[in-house]
Amino acid sequence: MSRQASISRKTNETEIDVSINLDCAPGSNVKQTIEVSTGIGFLDHMYTALAKHGGMSLTMKCKGDLWIDDHHTADNAIALGAAFKEALGEVRGIRRYGTGFAPLDEALSRAVIDICSRPYCVTELGLRREKIGDLSTEMIPHIFYSFAMASGVTLHIDVLRGENDHHRAESAFKALALAIRQAIERTGGDDVPSTKGVL
Repeated sequence: MSRQASISRKTNETEIDVSINLDCAPGSNVKQTIEVSTGIGFLDHMYTALAKHGGMSLTMKCKGDLWIDDHHTADNAIALGAAFKEALGEVRGIRRYGTGFAPLDEALSRAVIDICSRPYCVTELGLRREKIGDLSTEMIPHIFYSFAMASGVTLHIDVLRGENDHHRAESAFKALALAIRQAIERTGGDDVPSTKGVL
């Protein structure tokens, strides 16, 4: 069965629509479609990289109060996490754990994910600039945190080295993509990947 979901999140501050298909990796015979429009160019770039390297189709449309700042619009990570959780369904017959390392020139990032229904997030990105494009760098760890909380995963992301903040941030998103792709891989079985028998 295909793992797909669509989520709408509408508040007084934002209107967000997200559709996701987790099974579009090369070799899946499913065409990958990525259309992201958040109103923040660098954020579009990051979500596009996340979907592309995570083997997912992603449609994300967001209208937010950017005249205030980028905080509310960056909350599309909540909708993305909710869609991811719904699309994945019961945590059964998948690898559960995933690790990704992604370099980008001088930058190198590591992401480790556990799809376990115990949301937690630790990030060490070492970003120094106030903004990358129109995205505040303080929003990037918030995006990872919001995704982890909404999707119910434990997530650790570290930028291990790098001088350029664009490279550091992008390698972090790509590392997360690779970790997700590994964790959601089907094992061919139907077991719950836990000694407890439930996740």
